[in-house]
Amino acid sequence: MSGLFDGDEKPTAGTAPRPGRSRALLISAAVLVVGFLLLTGLSGFWTERMWFDSVGYSSVFSRMLWTRVALFVVFALLMAVVVGFNMVLAFRFRPIFRPASAEQTSLDRYREAITPIRTWLVLGISLLMGAFAGTSAAGEWRNFMLWRHSVPFGKSDPYFDRDISFYVFSLPWWHFVVDFAMAMAVVALLAAAVVHYLYGGIRLQATHDRISGAAAVQLSVLLGAFMLFKAADYWLDRFDVLTGSGNLIDGMSYTDDNAVLPAKNILLGIAVVCALLFFLNIWRRSWMLPSVGVALFVLSAILLGLIWPGIVQQFQVSPSEADKEAPYIEKTIQATRDAFSLGDISIETYDQATTNPSADELSAATSAVPLIDPKLVRDNFEQNQQQQGYYTVAPVLDVDRYKVGDTDRALVLGVRELDQTGLAESNKNWSNLHTVYTHGYGVIAAYGNQRNEADEVVPAETTPWAESGLPPTGALTDQQDGGYQGAIYFGEQSPKYSIVGKVDGGSDVEFDLPESTDGDKGTTTTYDGKAGVPIGGLWNQLLYAVKFSDPNIVLSSRVNANSKIIYDRDPTERVKKVAPWLQIDRDPYPAVVDGKVVWILDGFTTTDRYPLSDKQSFDDMTNDSLADTSQFQALPTDEINYMRNAVKATVDAYDGTVTLYAWDETDPMLQAWMGAFPDTVEPRSAISPDLMAHLRYPEDLFKVQRYQYARYHVTDASDWYEGNDRWQVPQDPYKVGDLQPPYRMFIDNPGQDTVGSTFSMTSVYTPYKRENLVGFMDVNSDATQSDYGKIRVLRSPGQNIPGPGQVANSFANDEDVKNALSKFSLGGTTPKYGNLLTLPVDGKLLYVQPVYTVRNSEASYPILNAVITSFGQTGGPVGFGVSLPDAIADLLGDTLTPEGPDTGNPNPNQGGELPAGVRRLLNQAETAFDAADEAFANGDTVEWARQMKIGREKIKQAITVADNQAPATN
Repeated sequence: MSGLFDGDEKPTAGTAPRPGRSRALLISAAVLVVGFLLLTGLSGFWTERMWFDSVGYSSVFSRMLWTRVALFVVFALLMAVVVGFNMVLAFRFRPIFRPASAEQTSLDRYREAITPIRTWLVLGISLLMGAFAGTSAAGEWRNFMLWRHSVPFGKSDPYFDRDISFYVFSLPWWHFVVDFAMAMAVVALLAAAVVHYLYGGIRLQATHDRISGAAAVQLSVLLGAFMLFKAADYWLDRFDVLTGSGNLIDGMSYTDDNAVLPAKNILLGIAVVCALLFFLNIWRRSWMLPSVGVALFVLSAILLGLIWPGIVQQFQVSPSEADKEAPYIEKTIQATRDAFSLGDISIETYDQATTNPSADELSAATSAVPLIDPKLVRDNFEQNQQQQGYYTVAPVLDVDRYKVGDTDRALVLGVRELDQTGLAESNKNWSNLHTVYTHGYGVIAAYGNQRNEADEVVPAETTPWAESGLPPTGALTDQQDGGYQGAIYFGEQSPKYSIVGKVDGGSDVEFDLPESTDGDKGTTTTYDGKAGVPIGGLWNQLLYAVKFSDPNIVLSSRVNANSKIIYDRDPTERVKKVAPWLQIDRDPYPAVVDGKVVWILDGFTTTDRYPLSDKQSFDDMTNDSLADTSQFQALPTDEINYMRNAVKATVDAYDGTVTLYAWDETDPMLQAWMGAFPDTVEPRSAISPDLMAHLRYPEDLFKVQRYQYARYHVTDASDWYEGNDRWQVPQDPYKVGDLQPPYRMFIDNPGQDTVGSTFSMTSVYTPYKRENLVGFMDVNSDATQSDYGKIRVLRSPGQNIPGPGQVANSFANDEDVKNALSKFSLGGTTPKYGNLLTLPVDGKLLYVQPVYTVRNSEASYPILNAVITSFGQTGGPVGFGVSLPDAIADLLGDTLTPEGPDTGNPNPNQGGELPAGVRRLLNQAETAFDAADEAFANGDTVEWARQMKIGREKIKQAITVADNQAPATN
């Protein structure tokens, strides 16, 4: 026990570290932690700056940086100065003598503790509050830049007669400024009150003179300033009524106009009166009047701001809401149609023809129908064209148009991108992943209408490739003099980062093309494009090693003086970074343009501040069974009530070059952003003719417009309120819970300036919560035509035309279809339904449903094997065949004279006298098809395929004989 009190006893050796050593270890650890944090922050900042410089958009980085820095500094200093000044002022005018009391005695110890560090404490609190304020202000860079570079819309609201730009550009920024001023007054008030309390200016336990004269003056000034700022806030809130959300409509309603708006005006006046009472208190030194004013203000806010609008809504509006709200609904309809460009949509009544066109006429009119489903054929592309396991294509392929010969053809295409997960595990080392396997190669394309280059029908199980192989060959290569640059360094599935560049005089190490089936050896290459940040120096290597948490960037011998690192390779991400003010369409698509592969993207300007326009969730409006919900989100809020296709952007798949083109040059939001980031957007006139040929109407914009038009095609306020003509986008028949996606195809657009079929995007409508078809919508997607962007709606005149869900149900329950599809299942395959397409043809609405089959094995892929057709008629006939012409012939029971090789069975419904040679050949074909059916039933797919081939050959010979082109053969 004596040892506990023996202060002279020294610890034995090794029982405790020496204080000096512990202190040194702590200091070293602290230095290392701080150094690591500083290096990490510097790495993120400096590598970002170098990336923007490498893509040629350093001005975007610098403008965003200095705007945020300026906002941070200005508002941080303002908050810090105001808070610090009021704290110093409160201390400066503290009472010299403080009456003795228990309260003051307890505060003495706090005053004694604070006195030595008083200056540092004031400085620290001021800087901390300033940092919070500056950070908040830096986040307002969008609103500030829009306000700073605002341009007029040229339209005014119907209530305050202010230009739309005030609501979109100015109002959000002024709201922030006023809110900041109120926050600054509150923080300064609290800081001053604490100092006054600590030093006796405020005595809570005193019976009289609880607040000193100096404290009363200072607090009165701050409270008066707060009430003035609150009055300004009420003044701005009046305009928010036009952009707010309501139960029935967004924007001004009857209750807003007759209760909310007057209440805000009254509260504004009361707030000004309260401010004057607080300022008057500087001389009167009596809190009676200010207290009464604040009590009146609070009571008025409750009565006028909450209770009175509820009374008006309940007792004036609800009993006759349709009449009361009619004028406001009309303005909402007009504003919504303006904000989403719905005013120029033409609506026509589409009378179903009473007579059927011939099979030949209908077959010719539907020759461009896209039977190849961009989602289902993805595995086909991978199995047949990926060549190696380290190549892949997108989960959903893209549809574009190319001129093949003299005809515009719709192509389903994908980029052969690199998929490093396909490498053998033993080959997944750092050098291979980051310096050898760096890129994909080439474009894969197939004709979307199941016809070959000559536009002739091909056998159903044959994929009509338009571009295939490695190196790629086909229609796309033929269109480019000398081919095109096939290396794909930038794509939707590119590696996180790659290091390119070789030592002077060294060998190429990047894998380029694999060994071909013809015996050609694989090749290597070295990237020589514009993209990439030089990392030849140790400092840059260190920064990127920290950024990617990968020390190999510093240690590997593959990193040399000529090395560059390429990253942020997704086209959407690249455009989003150089144009952070754009919302990017979820469907970037590749095109072969001017000798290279480029990704084409659509950029939108959006806002949720357009007055009186209906506000909806962007995700809800664009979500469907094919939507990719993992794309980059750019909107500060998911809800929007204005949208324009302001920009067309391209990303070079080889060198990563990002180019922005102004598309809707009249868009005020685009003009404002071009003022904020000058020289970043090229004029529309800079678009080359080759690129223009591949620009198309953006998918997300069309989805938003079709969603809004479902309700806002009604322009009469009473009809809109009653909702008796409300439409909806139907559910996908084969994916419950998701909307049916729009489809791109060539269709005839009568009444427009174009001649013949037009490359369009289409969708359909059903009545709200009903399944029958009520309308068909299409938009001209060909950017080279004067009618580009023209939306047409064909409306049903009232017949009970079945919708997609009903048609899909009739297909599934048709006995002939069920019997035909059951044969597929017997052979160990499973039928899969492709896109259910709807298109107007010769006075009728035609439904076309491709059917794929896939074998139940690991390496299988869907093969197009059948087509189902039907007119929009309840209980009408259903056509089935192994090609679209055959299905149409079966639907009509007509004689079919195909343009090219036929793949269909002889139609049992066809009549008429046939030449003996034709009859003999058809009988032989029927015998072959019967044999094929028997083989299929026995599970002999090889014999089934052989007999099907014989049958098709006999059909072709019969057609040739019938056309007197050749004699019959046995």
